[in-house]
Amino acid sequence: MHIAQILDKVDAGDIALPEFQRGYVWTRDQVRGFFQSLYRGYPIGGFLTWSTKAENADTRGEKLAQDGTIHLLLDGQQRVTTLYGVTRGRPPRFFEGKADTLTGLHFNLHTEAFEFYAPAKMKDNPVWVDVTALFQGGLGSQLLAVTQLAAGDATLQASYIERLNRITQIKDRSVHVDEVTGDDKSIDVVVEIFNRVNSGGTKLSKGDLALAAICAAWPDARPTMNQALSSWSDAGFDFKLDWLLRNVNAVLTGEAQFSKLADVQVSAFQTGLAETIDAVAYLLNALGGRLGLDHGRVLNGRGGFPVMSRLLHHHGGTFPDAMTRDRLFHWYVHSFLWGRHTGATETALNQDLQAVDEGGVDGLIDVLRRNRGGHLVVRPDDFIGSSMGSRFYPLLYMLTRVYGAQDFVSGVPLRDGMLGRLSSLQVHHIFPKARLYEHGYSRAEVNAVANFCFLTQDTNLKVGAKKPVEYLAEIENRMPGALSTQWIPMDRDLWRIENYPDFLAARRELLAKAANEFLQVLHDGPSPMELMPSATTLIPKQSTSPVGSGDPDAETDIPGFEDLLATLEEAGLAKPELDSEVSDPHTGAAVVVAAAYWPQGLQEEVGTPVVLAPDTTKEEQAALEAGDYRLFHSADSLRRFIDNLHMEQMAG
Repeated sequence: MHIAQILDKVDAGDIALPEFQRGYVWTRDQVRGFFQSLYRGYPIGGFLTWSTKAENADTRGEKLAQDGTIHLLLDGQQRVTTLYGVTRGRPPRFFEGKADTLTGLHFNLHTEAFEFYAPAKMKDNPVWVDVTALFQGGLGSQLLAVTQLAAGDATLQASYIERLNRITQIKDRSVHVDEVTGDDKSIDVVVEIFNRVNSGGTKLSKGDLALAAICAAWPDARPTMNQALSSWSDAGFDFKLDWLLRNVNAVLTGEAQFSKLADVQVSAFQTGLAETIDAVAYLLNALGGRLGLDHGRVLNGRGGFPVMSRLLHHHGGTFPDAMTRDRLFHWYVHSFLWGRHTGATETALNQDLQAVDEGGVDGLIDVLRRNRGGHLVVRPDDFIGSSMGSRFYPLLYMLTRVYGAQDFVSGVPLRDGMLGRLSSLQVHHIFPKARLYEHGYSRAEVNAVANFCFLTQDTNLKVGAKKPVEYLAEIENRMPGALSTQWIPMDRDLWRIENYPDFLAARRELLAKAANEFLQVLHDGPSPMELMPSATTLIPKQSTSPVGSGDPDAETDIPGFEDLLATLEEAGLAKPELDSEVSDPHTGAAVVVAAAYWPQGLQEEVGTPVVLAPDTTKEEQAALEAGDYRLFHSADSLRRFIDNLHMEQMAG
């Protein structure tokens, strides 16, 4: 099939660009390199489509094929989107990405190089030809400019025309199109086929394909889901589309596998999506109100939301009583502390969905307790983890909120939405980083969770880098009892720098005791019933997330980190998750807390997950390599790797 025919079929609706969650992820360098390859006649690979029933699909063009099917483009979405955008002068209807990635591509008649428009060297310079204008106007639209540029040199003029003609003939190039068809080709089968034949590094998930099939029949599915995701993002909670789809799947089918959505009618999906959006909003409000988990940085255990959404489904969208709510949150906290849903996601989810269907919240707790060897207890050593990416960082924040821990200077109980200048909550290193580094402590030791507490910005700035033995004594004298509300050991010898390891051990004991006491309260319930949020309650936008300005977050300790972030932005690559826990993809066990983590690769949803972790043991490094993570130990080495990729793409 010719490229022009494929693009025409996209216009007619015979071939649809499925609305995969990753959207359009190519950078300008890739667009330029792709056209350079096309121009030189290099192989660009074939395409793969999936023929699926879509009798009610609303696609571009006059109508679908007579047999009521639509051909969803599985392998080749980025290439077809690029060809469509550059040749048509506009992106396809379902385009999601940076539109300027597809606009402004120019061709140099002298060097035969493709580059994007740069006014300084291209404005009013006839040697640079607008590629989109060439495709839309044809060769004839450029003849006058070519004649003037050649200045009577017939040989040169013929050379220019041949080069332009080679570009216009790109649309006449033949490419191979494979089609997956047949009633036996379920979502699971098609995903396996795609991932076997695809060699470009991008893996198709079952969620991708399930959503593609849904969008073929209901084009507003993705916009509706994105609207919900956007509203939660505005409130400080960033979720992925695939995550929301898994929640919908759990509510509608009680199963974890996306393949179950193939049996769901569009009308049922619409109803289930609306119910799920309300359930998630309800849960976020309840978690913020009861546990103090009021922003995305401290909202761990997102993989457990489908189970909680399913429970709400059984109760008409709300908790029937305080006992159910508290016991569910007891399960939720323990589930994220022990990584219940970070490994083999579908296996654990199916167990929990079955448990909640058969035994409600009590069934959930029983399954988790058995999974933990009969005990659900937080031990002091569990707080040994370092950095804000640790699973126990959200627990520390939760304890701070539910116990009403006091600010060191004002004595005011810390809460979200505090009013006044410099009143936002921030992370504070009890033993200042600068002091610890002076005494040779490692980055992991400095950023231990047990060295964190939360203070107002004003107090954080006032404390600064003072010696703990001095400023903690001042606080206890001026505001008696404030330190104990933050679980600070009151043995003053432990406040000395040389006794820092003993301080951490003592504070871990206090934190574990507080955690177990509160989790037991949740388990035993019922607690006094707070006002239950309705599903439509607006979640206030958080402006008080603890970010540690004035006492910088751990990731800023890494030399060259700011240069790395600038390089990423310049290259159009994905932003990393900072201080993020990296888990074994098979078991869910925590491997390391990375300074920066790209779970979908440096280019969003493309390639191998990348981890920046300066301090890793041999065991951690081996575990990361076994999990197919690409590990970098310094910001400079990762930046050089990105620069090399950029140079390779520029070389075309």
